[in-house]
Amino acid sequence: MNPYLKEYKWSNIFAMIHNLTLDPKICRDDFHHRLVVITGATSGIGYATAKKYASRGADLLFINRNEKKSEELCDALRREFNANCTYFLADFLKLSDIHSAAKQLAALEGNIDVIIHNAGLYLTKKTMTENHLEAVFQTDYLSTFILNHYLLEKLKSQNSGRILFVNSEAYRFAASGLHFDDLFWDRHHYSGLNSYGAAKLAQLLSMIRLNAYFQGTGITVNAMHPGNIKTNSGQNNGWLYKKLKSILVDRSARPMDVAAEALYYLGASPELEHISGKFFNLTTVEEPAPPALDRSAAETLWKISMDLGGFYEK
Repeated sequence: MNPYLKEYKWSNIFAMIHNLTLDPKICRDDFHHRLVVITGATSGIGYATAKKYASRGADLLFINRNEKKSEELCDALRREFNANCTYFLADFLKLSDIHSAAKQLAALEGNIDVIIHNAGLYLTKKTMTENHLEAVFQTDYLSTFILNHYLLEKLKSQNSGRILFVNSEAYRFAASGLHFDDLFWDRHHYSGLNSYGAAKLAQLLSMIRLNAYFQGTGITVNAMHPGNIKTNSGQNNGWLYKKLKSILVDRSARPMDVAAEALYYLGASPELEHISGKFFNLTTVEEPAPPALDRSAAETLWKISMDLGGFYEK
């Protein structure tokens, strides 16, 4: 039985379908020497977004798992845009790497103007990490929680800053909410959409608590659906998945630059200076589905995440 069934609105669904056809708003302002942190920047949306911010003069710091690709990306951005660029290495399938990267971020002397949580994983087969956590939940959600937790005090001390989640309308596949007694799919049916949707719903629920924490400060927290963008995600899921994706998804997909434009607008536009706690379909504000608005679930998830992340409530 879905506890949210009576709260769903058809108008919400129709709005989402309409919003999928819209183009992103454009920000034409520069972002000279403002620090932008992007996770998972060596390919896909992260790569396109890195180029967009570099073209507008931003300083860039990436958190990637591949050193060679990170070096190549920074070299390319320096050549093309004369960008200041550096990176930390972290495999988000390892909690120790996530904590290490988070500590390095928290130790930075200057302000972090924008942090874009882009790194993600989509798996059609259930996979457990060396930390005994389900891989999609750890990579797509828990990594963002840990990074943000280390940055709470640093960001709060700043006059301004923006946290952006690259989320997905796929959170709607977790239509009955998170299974708090079975987050790692031991008793419920695992599928790529189920696990991915749950991780993205967890991101949105964490945004509720983060938004409350930063209330009255210059820090904003927002999430966005990047649209149907042609990326290489899911390429480790076997030939059948790749074939179906190329037929059913990629043929109607839009260029990655569309998502990059949206992420630049959300990160740099003065129009969003005081807008926080919102879900955007590209750059159009959208009312989330009921499971993503459940404050009680958000509190429960926060406590579980604190434990999984190895933190203790003060």
